[in-house]
Parts: sequence; structure tokens; C-alpha cells
Amino acid sequence: MEKIKCLIIGSGPAGYTAAIYASRANLNPVIYTGIEVGGQLMQTTEVENYPGYPKGIQGPEMMKDFHQQAERFGTDIRFGYVTKVDFAKHPFVVTIDEVKDVEAETVIIATGASAKWLGIPSEKRLNGNGVSACAVCDGFFFKNQEVAIVGAGDTACEEALYLSKLCSKVHMLVRRDEMRASKIMQERVKSTPNIEVYWNTETDEILGEHTVEAVRVVNTSSGEKTIIPIQGFFVAIGHKPNTDIFKGFLDMDKEGYLITKAGTTQTNIEGVFASGDAQDKIYRQAVTAAGTGCMAALEVERYLAAKEYEMSQQG
Repeated sequence: MEKIKCLIIGSGPAGYTAAIYASRANLNPVIYTGIEVGGQLMQTTEVENYPGYPKGIQGPEMMKDFHQQAERFGTDIRFGYVTKVDFAKHPFVVTIDEVKDVEAETVIIATGASAKWLGIPSEKRLNGNGVSACAVCDGFFFKNQEVAIVGAGDTACEEALYLSKLCSKVHMLVRRDEMRASKIMQERVKSTPNIEVYWNTETDEILGEHTVEAVRVVNTSSGEKTIIPIQGFFVAIGHKPNTDIFKGFLDMDKEGYLITKAGTTQTNIEGVFASGDAQDKIYRQAVTAAGTGCMAALEVERYLAAKEYEMSQQG
């Protein structure tokens, strides 16, 4: 069975950054990319808020830069999907594509999270062309324009408030006659003049050939359909961390986000570290994911150095 000193699962900003730091520390990291090589940024068009790109950059192009930088320092980047893990013993056993087992001294998890979508065809077709699941990432592109946002939780309220500072009007679509958000967040939304809340409202279709031009909504009580002219459409109904394969081994919250020790990327299992959106449900930004990828690699280096010192003392 192949033995790997530092195994990185996932190839978004967290995974590639971890690889860059681990490679430079001579840890000979191996990345298994997962099905979506490059992570969520592969579905993103213009990225303007990542430091170092003053003119902005396309998401896929930025991830290509990350990939090349990790390779430059010697990272072994492999296309493959981790289908099973056994963290009950050390070294850890990780199964790739259901057929190949590898042994890993340390594991950095960078599997990310996936946005939840409404499931309508136009949403997918216009994703990146007016449809977004991240107001902080893409709100700036709709400055002084009208946008709609779907959701009823704290995150949806936060994003609606964020958009209200940039956009001329925010149409907030709530599927029921009440919100799930905390009372204080609801009050902030209701007291913001340029946010209009539509109760008992579901999205029927996003309209526009190449970019978003309007949204057709339906009132769930009356069945009446209405067209609202907008330029941007934001989905804020939650994210699902890609952590199912770690259930039974790693501590996670009720939503599936991995729990790490405060101020670190260390999970409840020594030698397993979690970075990026798989453990971050608050910020979910490329730059914060990269930061925790850096942290994980530095912690792996220290962990392995401490293990080697222990072995030398025993010898």
C-alpha cells in the first residue's frame, strides 16, 4: 500500500494553499482533487476581492494559477475522489475511487461546501451571469441596480442587508409567511428602506437570455404570478459542507461542518486537520479558505516534527 506523509483531500483555495506550504516544507504532499477540480471558484466568473489581482481575474483562471504554483514546488496533484476513510487507526487509510487504498501519516481536509440551489433550469444556465450564491463575492457587480435574494434565515438577512448598501433595491423572496432568522436580523431587514420583503413567494423562473433581466415569482397563497425586473439574483438558502465521508470519525455540528480546536485546524483526531469551507460556515471566502489551508500545512509540519522527535528520543 502506498504511504503518504501529507495527504490533502480537495483542490480549492484551501487545498492548493496547504499544498504550497507543505511542499516548501519538504512534506511531499499528495492532493486528490475530487470531482470538482478547483472547487466552487470554477463556477465563478469575475473575482475582484482576492489580494494580488488588481484588475480582477476569472475564477477558473485563478485556480489554474493556484494549481501551477502548487505543482511548481513539487506537489503531486492527482485526479481522484476520496470515497472512504478509516481514521480509527494510524497511519490512516483512505480509499480513492472505491478501488485504491493509501496510507497517510497526516490528512488535511479541504473538501469545501456546496451551495444549495432552488433547482430551476434558468438558475443553472445563468449562474455566473447574474445568478450567484454569494452576495459578498458578487454584490459589487450590481452597484446601484435592483436585485432579488431568496432565503429566510440569518444568512439571507445578512446578505440582503449587505446588498442594500450597494444596490438601489433588494427584493427579498420568502417562501413562507415568516422568517427563520433571529428577531434582531428580521427587524434590521424590515427597517431598511430599500429592502422589500415578499411573503409566501416562490421563484417560478429567472428571466433573461444571456444575463438576468427579471424574475417571475408566484404567490403560494393566491397562485398569482408577478414579474419583477432585476439585474442580479442571489440564492441564500444555505450551504452543505462536503463532509459526509467523515461521519463517525470527526466531530461536526448539526449541519455537517467540521469542528476544529479554537485557533487551529486540528480536528478531534490527532493528525487530521480541517481547512476551508468544510469547517467555516461564517466567512466562506477564498481568502479565508486559503488562510486556513496555510494554517493546516504549518500545523502538519509541527505535528510531524514532534512525532519524529518523540521517535528519536525513544530510540
